[in-house]
Amino acid sequence: MAQNTTQDTARSDTSTLPALPPSSPLPGLHALAGLHVPLVTPFDASGAVALDALESLAHEVLSAGATGLSPLGTTGEAASLDAAERDAVTEVCARVCRERGAFLSVGAGGSSTRASEVALAGLRRWPEVGAAVVPVPSFVRPSAAGVLAHFERLAEVAPVPLIVYHIPYRTGQPLDAGALRALGALPGVAGVKYAAGGIDQDAVELLGDLPDGFTVLAGDDAFASPLLALGAGGAILASAHLATERFAALVRAWRSADVSGARALGHALARLSVAVFAEPNPVVLKGVLHAQGRIPTPDVRLPLLPAGAASVRETLRRLEELEGLEG
Repeated sequence: MAQNTTQDTARSDTSTLPALPPSSPLPGLHALAGLHVPLVTPFDASGAVALDALESLAHEVLSAGATGLSPLGTTGEAASLDAAERDAVTEVCARVCRERGAFLSVGAGGSSTRASEVALAGLRRWPEVGAAVVPVPSFVRPSAAGVLAHFERLAEVAPVPLIVYHIPYRTGQPLDAGALRALGALPGVAGVKYAAGGIDQDAVELLGDLPDGFTVLAGDDAFASPLLALGAGGAILASAHLATERFAALVRAWRSADVSGARALGHALARLSVAVFAEPNPVVLKGVLHAQGRIPTPDVRLPLLPAGAASVRETLRRLEELEGLEG
């Protein structure tokens, strides 16, 4: 079991790394299909990353039916972690995925192309990493052509295939179906984590005409079921820390065309997800995981604040409702 410290896991400065080789072959559609859990980063009472709790969570969700782990995203509070902590989290998840034969996609990237290259360069130290989840550049708001040039450059130099993280309500950069299709046609881009805040016309158009070898992963928890119904190949869902078996079953149900079962389960899980996201991600999720005894504290790092007790109670109530659901 990993120890509760990050001091011995710091890595060398990636800015000194030599030029990277071309990216590795794209993972097959079967590798990206299924349920991937974007792990929280637990903290202990001293504020350090609780690596032992992280390892336990990783094993728990995989044992419950998840096909992969996706640390260091928004749910993992990656922006609040220092380089040594990010390395430590990656190390734990890489070891678990190696032991369990699970797929590992790691959050990486930044608002500039150069910073994203450096972040991606560091991933070559872990052969277990199957893909990098890279957000569309935020704040600078490049044009669609600029976003395409950004990912074209990253795909050329990255040591692993890329999953474009499309989340316009955080990045301030909406992309239409044509722009996403152009990104999907780039060599080295394997898929998109689609989190547009709902099911819009662009989602319908994109899923109706996907580039070859390009997988759409549902990234908005409350809208995962309809996106899977439209043809998404899998999902990366924070809510799947909870009721993991149910979320895995939802993905399987849509893929096997069990429409009635998938529809009922999807509605119930959407209600759970709405409760999980009643406050900024991942504060409610951490509150529930702590209440369940799965992480040592509910703590998050500023500027986030811990969840209110009412939000945690409501999420636990929704979990209880799921226990009574047939199937």
